[in-house]
Amino acid sequence: MAVIRDFIPIDGFGIMKHLNSVITGTGSYVPTVRVSNREFARHTFYNKDETAIETLVDEVISKFKDITGIEERRWVTDDLCASHIGAIAAEQAITAAGIDRETIDQIIVAHNFGDVMHGTIQTDILPSLASRIKHHLGIKNPACIPYDILFGCPGWVQGIIQADSYIKSGLAKRCLVIGAETLSRVIDKHDRDCMIFADGAGATIVEALEEDEKRGVISTAMMSHTVNEAFYLYLGKSYHPEADPTIRYIKMEGRKIYEYSLVNVPVAMKVAMDKSGIDPKELKKVMIHQANEKMDEAIVQRFIRQCKIDKTTTELMPMMIKELGNSSVATVPTLYDLILRGELPEHRIGRGDVIMFASVGAGMNINAIVYKQ
Repeated sequence: MAVIRDFIPIDGFGIMKHLNSVITGTGSYVPTVRVSNREFARHTFYNKDETAIETLVDEVISKFKDITGIEERRWVTDDLCASHIGAIAAEQAITAAGIDRETIDQIIVAHNFGDVMHGTIQTDILPSLASRIKHHLGIKNPACIPYDILFGCPGWVQGIIQADSYIKSGLAKRCLVIGAETLSRVIDKHDRDCMIFADGAGATIVEALEEDEKRGVISTAMMSHTVNEAFYLYLGKSYHPEADPTIRYIKMEGRKIYEYSLVNVPVAMKVAMDKSGIDPKELKKVMIHQANEKMDEAIVQRFIRQCKIDKTTTELMPMMIKELGNSSVATVPTLYDLILRGELPEHRIGRGDVIMFASVGAGMNINAIVYKQ
């Protein structure tokens, strides 16, 4: 069993330093193609039983916006895949951290569908996206180990948890953690839920730093429920009655996911908060997976009540879903990067601030991290 090292003796007098897992650089790629809700007005939507939805498309779109908060989303251009935009975000993170890329010990890439070329719907993960991104970055060091995580939307948060574990065990000193996805390539355009999904990538450098104060990753929590919940998100046939049944698209049980998330995500968030030993009132921001505005608000409201935090969801929870949609593993690192770059001026994070990363998604999986900037 590995021993987690929180303290490191540095001299004969027993003076200790903390071994911290600290994010030293961030980057993101926000695709250039804007797709407004109006773009879906020419679509014919069907129900799961392949019957046409009789409601006017304008009404469907209006209701969708009210529920999700999404007005537009970003999709990649035809020449790009997930590994390409992951590498772009990684380049930014490497530059921001000011490191030599050859000193990276681990490249951890979270995704769900691999590279899906324009005009196809085939998942390509041979080689892994992490290997492709290492190639795109031109890293030659054979001791730099690239691998992928398939953990649903919480994949990037799980990647940070894994990086922290490697660092605390002494197996790594510097990790590159990326979340990249091109969901626009795997949606059924005859399913109303297709309007939720977007493309994007976010990346972070996580480093081992020996410091006098404890900061960086403070505590974590993880959950997985698979007895009844495993297939709340799945691949299935297009809802169009004449569609090829052998071609499968991303599908979800929206109501079940909402109910599951509302009950379980606040619990995981509180577990992480309790484990941190930090007064919840010190929490400045919660960067939650941008899945659905109403769902995220309800989750954070429950968490606020459970922890008796004297802040509103508006103060605590930055949102970018209105303009960027749901890019799965990319939402949390992208949101974090944009805040650090000053792109959301109403939400600022400074040294010493306590924040939380939290996510929920396919599996069904949940995770949360308490992090001190």
